[in-house]
This record gives sequence, C-alpha cells and structure tokens, in this order.
Amino acid sequence: MSNVLMESNIPSIPLLSRGKVRDLYAVGDDQLLMVASDRISAFDVVLPTPIPRKGEVLTKLSIFWFDFLKDVIGTHFITADVSEYPPELSDYRDQLEGRSMLVKRLEMFPIECVTRGYIVGSGWKDYQRTGSVCGITLPEGLQECAKLPDSIFTPATKAVEGHDENIGFDQAAELVGSEMAARLRDLTINIYERASQHGLGRGLILADTKLEFGMLDGEIVLGDEVLTPDSSRYWPLDLYQPGRGQESFDKQYVRDYLEEVKFNKQPPGPELPDDVVANTSLKYVEAYETITGTSL
Repeated sequence: MSNVLMESNIPSIPLLSRGKVRDLYAVGDDQLLMVASDRISAFDVVLPTPIPRKGEVLTKLSIFWFDFLKDVIGTHFITADVSEYPPELSDYRDQLEGRSMLVKRLEMFPIECVTRGYIVGSGWKDYQRTGSVCGITLPEGLQECAKLPDSIFTPATKAVEGHDENIGFDQAAELVGSEMAARLRDLTINIYERASQHGLGRGLILADTKLEFGMLDGEIVLGDEVLTPDSSRYWPLDLYQPGRGQESFDKQYVRDYLEEVKFNKQPPGPELPDDVVANTSLKYVEAYETITGTSL
C-alpha cells in the first residue's frame, strides 16, 4: 500500500467523528468502521503534512496485538479484510485497504487506562513536583526514565480537545465504580506486563501504554488502537540509559523539528520538510517490523 490518506471520504455511511488520526463511521446499529489516516499531531495540533504508511502501521500493529492478547481479553475487532466489509463500502477500497478495521460498537468507559513501567512524560513532571504520580507515592531519588519498582495504573480523563488529565484511582472509581475501576486496573497492568515481556524479547522497552475498554454484552472488551507508537512509548533496549530522554519509535523527529522552528503549539501547524516526513515514516515502519518480526 503506497497511497497516502490525509482524510477519508466515504459518503455511503454516516461519519461519526474525525479525530486527530482516525475517522469513525457507523455501520448499521452495532458496528463501526475505523479508518486510520496518515495524519499526525504534535502538541495537540494536527499538522498539514501526512506521514506515509502511518495509518497502515497503526492498523496492522493493533491487529497483531489483538491476536496476541486473545487469551487475556476479548476485543472489538471483527475484520480488516475489505472484501468482507458491507457492499456499500466496495467503492472505497482505495481508501480502506490496509488502514481500516470493521469493529463491534462498544459502550466505552469514560477513562483512559494507562500503565507506566518507567517514569517519563507527564508522570515524570508530576513526580518532580509531588514525589508521586496520580496519588501513588514513588521512591525518592528516581531519575528521568528510570524503571519503576512495580508497574503502576495511572488513569486519565478523556479530553475532547487538548491533553487528557491524569487522575487518581479514587477519581476513576467515581466515574466507573470501585469494582469496575479495580478490574480495569488489573487488566491494564496485565496487558502491559505481557506486552512488555514480548517487547524486551524483541529488543524494545515498553515504557508505558494507554488502553481503552468498553462493555459488550456484559463483558469488558478491549477497543480502539492497542500498543501502537501513538498510544505507547517504545525505546530501543540497547540504547536505554536512565537520567535522560530516550530514543523513541514515534513522532520524535516531528517534535524536534517543531521545537527547532519554535512552533508556538497553536494551530495551524507548519508543513513538515521531506526529511522529517521520511524519517518519521521509517520509525513507524521500524516499530511494526521490530515488534511483529515481520516485514510490512
């Protein structure tokens, strides 16, 4: 697949939402079509330049992890084979091939389920300020990107715009109930630990990940994207060194460029130069091939 897609256009079915990366369509009453575009956002601004193969990586990597985790939890995934999609989508194969999934519609929980195995990002900022993350007190003297003694559950609210906000377990329990919050915590940590062990075997550190769950027929089901470079932090194991920022398999080239040109982090974002686009695309592809052990 070589076509680059900035925005899907499928008028035969209702468009429900157009997020920073994904376009979500209704397929009947109980299914959704998720189309992963090649859009990229940084500092919560969607940039005007697409990243080739990004949507393909996000989709195919999620499918890999759905299969990997099938003995842990059910998922919303139905198929990514466009020939199995409803007939009203047959005219849009060029937009859907390799970057879309037909999924079950879930009743989504109103929290992001985050597990951290290393102290970095917003968790590092919280720790520097308070010595804790989401109300969980951590040992003194940790360095940036240090491995935590135990993986921790650090939920967040779902922001329609801007950043998600970190919350404590008690706040999560207020939103979904104490018993459900505990189940989501245990599931999130279990999935993180399993994925982390797989990553280490492939030469990658999974520093943290964000998961989304919903309910279907009375069961908790894994939804959205799973363990992709957009929802997780992956670092090369052989280059890991605590006490500094790490190399990463995501949009770091984009962030570095935007800092270099002193982007004010307000829309509209600037066009990206060809070398930044090419290097970012290669990073996404490298993440997929490293994690799965297969060529894209």
